Order: sequence, then structure tokens, then C-alpha cells
Amino acid sequence: MTVVRHTWFMVVRQAVNLMREPIWIVMMIIQPMVWLILYGQLFKNVTRLGGFGTGSYITFLAPAIVVMNGFFGATWSGMSMINDLEHKVVERFLATPASRVSIVLSQIVRSALTAAIQAVIILLVALALGVRIHTGAIGWIVIIVAGMLVNSAFAGISQAIALLTRREATMIAVANFIGLPLLFLSTTMMALSNMPHWMQVTTKFNPVDWGVRAAREVVLPGTSWGTVGWHLLALLALTAVTTAWATSSFRQYQRSL
Repeated sequence: MTVVRHTWFMVVRQAVNLMREPIWIVMMIIQPMVWLILYGQLFKNVTRLGGFGTGSYITFLAPAIVVMNGFFGATWSGMSMINDLEHKVVERFLATPASRVSIVLSQIVRSALTAAIQAVIILLVALALGVRIHTGAIGWIVIIVAGMLVNSAFAGISQAIALLTRREATMIAVANFIGLPLLFLSTTMMALSNMPHWMQVTTKFNPVDWGVRAAREVVLPGTSWGTVGWHLLALLALTAVTTAWATSSFRQYQRSL
């Protein structure tokens, strides 16, 4: 219970810090809207190629935007840790009885909760644009959970890199290096059948695509709950692994002090 209490305290602290810079809140809301609306209009005729499971590209795209937004948010989440390191916030916490695990875990939880809030906003806008989730409330929950799990899995990686490198420039380079390749090696914007064979194979090992497939399954007709469950479990397992790596990296940081 101590870890949970301390983690929540630190999540609230980070939320308060975010509220002091409202420009970031605005960007967090507007950016996924831009993706949803612009991509939806730019590629709206691509469904004529077939294989999308729907004639509406915005319906195909909306759940994937939730996952993509969670992914990109996660790749940058380590910047918050670097900021705390540079301002000696982490060192001050180490001088208190605060749970060491909660220092890292709170960063991952905060990032996942942010992704969840953004997911709700994206889905509400998608609803206004005519997207219908045929599985109802359960479908909404699955999409939000998929976005959160993709976010938390990559947030763990981002936190580990932040603790190991402690450099903003390195974090930016890593985020840019993994961001676009993993996006385009997924079915976020294109149906699997329309991708080159080698890319079709690669998507099977791409965690971003695991989230996209789980989220999209509950939107399109003929939902396979087995597919949904398998991909969500895979993401949960990956989250456990990356969180453990981030925690291990934090111990390395402590030993370096």
C-alpha cells in the first residue's frame, strides 16, 4: 500500500506541475485532433483498395489514432524524468522515506493516465465525425486500455533511457529514431493486405501494432475477442518487462550518486 500511496502522491505532483504550463495541455488535446482530422481527410479514398473492413477510413483510423497518440506520448515521457534529475528533485526524494519504486512507477502511471484522457477526447471527436463502435461501452474500454498499455510499455523504455543517459539530446534522438519506423511498420494507417510482405511479417513483432489491432477489432464488424485478449496480454507482459528495466535503471542511478 505504501508504494501505491506514494505513487499516487507523485502522480498528483506531476499533474500540478503540468497545470502550471497550460500550453502543454492545449498541445496534448489539439495534436491528436490534427492527426485524426487531417489523416482522415487525406487518406479517405484509400479504402477503395480493399482490405480495410469498412468503407469509412475515419472508422478504420480512429482507434489507431488513440494507440498512436499513446505511443508518441510515451516516447517523450522520459523528458519529465530528465527534468527532475536536472533540478535535483529525484535526489531530494531519495533523502525522504518515499518509496524508490514509486519514483519511477509514478512517471509511467502519469503517462498512461494522460493517454487515457486523450483517448476519451479522441473517441468523442470520432463519434461526432460518425464513427460507431459496434461493441458499445466494452469497445470504448478496450480502446482506452490498448492506448494505455502501449503507452506504459514504451514509457518504461523511455524512463530507462532517461535514467541511463540523463541527457535531453539523447532522449530526443531516441524518440525520433523509434517513433516513425514503428508507426509505419504497423497497420495504423494502412490495411495489412496492402502492405509489402516483409512489412506484414514485421508488424507481428511490433508492439504498436498489437495495440492497433486490439483497438480496431472492437470497432470493425466481426470482432475476434481472442485476438483482442491475446494482444492486450502481450502488451501487459511487455509493460511488466519495461517497467522492471526502468526500475533496474533507477537502481543503477542510485549507485552512481
